Amino acid sequence: MKQVKSKLPLRMWAVLCGLILSVSAFAQQITVNGHVKDATGEAVIGATVKALSSGGGTITDFDGNFTLKANAGEQLEISFIGYQTATVAAQNSMDILLKEDVAQALSEVVVIGYGVAKKNDLTGSVTAIKPDEKNHGLITSAQDMISGKIAGVNVTSDGGTPGGSSTIRIRGGSSLNASNDPLIVIDGLALDRQGVKGSPNALSMVNPNDIESFTVLKDASATAIYGSRGSNGVIIITTKKGRKGMAPKVSYNGNVSYSVKKKTIDVLNADEYRSFIKSYYGEGSDAAALLGNADTNWQNELFHGAVSTDHNVTVQGGLANMPYRLSVGYTDQNGILKTSNFQRTTASLTLNPSFLNDHLKFKLLVMQLAWIPHSP
Repeated sequence: MKQVKSKLPLRMWAVLCGLILSVSAFAQQITVNGHVKDATGEAVIGATVKALSSGGGTITDFDGNFTLKANAGEQLEISFIGYQTATVAAQNSMDILLKEDVAQALSEVVVIGYGVAKKNDLTGSVTAIKPDEKNHGLITSAQDMISGKIAGVNVTSDGGTPGGSSTIRIRGGSSLNASNDPLIVIDGLALDRQGVKGSPNALSMVNPNDIESFTVLKDASATAIYGSRGSNGVIIITTKKGRKGMAPKVSYNGNVSYSVKKKTIDVLNADEYRSFIKSYYGEGSDAAALLGNADTNWQNELFHGAVSTDHNVTVQGGLANMPYRLSVGYTDQNGILKTSNFQRTTASLTLNPSFLNDHLKFKLLVMQLAWIPHSP
């Protein structure tokens, strides 16, 4: 008797198992309805919601709501500029809270006169830099930190004396008679163009180690924020502050430099000068009689090697809802000219308390002192 083998039942079992697995996998996918808001309860518009496993994604609407197909329990990533990225498990109904990111990167956003904006949303020309990310060496004035580092901004020293002023031009001059100086704003306070009495440079009153960032508004759109004062451009200086929840941190920054003259002017020495006068006017002339026998190198008498020092101590942190920062700095810069010297002592204390669950925030400059005993 022949034994007949049939493959049909095996094929049917394989098809049946495939259908069961497909139905099971399809049953794991759910429709996720969610709402994204910030700490104040306001809806976050345009936040990106992405399913990490299945690869699906969407953005929130004008009410902060979104709908997305995802597997049950799959990790969803919610992100938006200015907020910390949140990762949550997918559910049918979700309410997601995004926390503010206090350490916003300047490569993504810039701080301008009326708030914070994305770079690609700005219609004007804006450049932002962080001086701490660059090797600026020993400097005494804030304008030296942007010299040669921002396109379209020219900083020219007015004489080279320690702590001296500089001429700043943003995209060149625009007036023959009026001032071409840009408007300088420090933590929202505009500096008077008349300067500070007793100091040739108003920016020398600011300790460069207290500066967190520079934002330069280059074109005429700055007049929409600051009026006619911003017609020559605006330089916005933001100083460093403490961070909420930050552990107390004490830091010291100091340096010592030595300056020498690069070269001297090649002139005649005393004997060569007397020989020239005698040969030109004659040996017994009145000019030759007045020469005398002195032999002084006045360039060596006027110039010398100069030692300069700079010391800064900073204490910052966050005490409950009270971020604080205290800094003390001392600068002693000597010029290669023996009579040139610049000394500055600064002290600054800033507090940034918040109340009512961060609904009410203050920015307080408790103390800002600068003492310059010797003006160059």
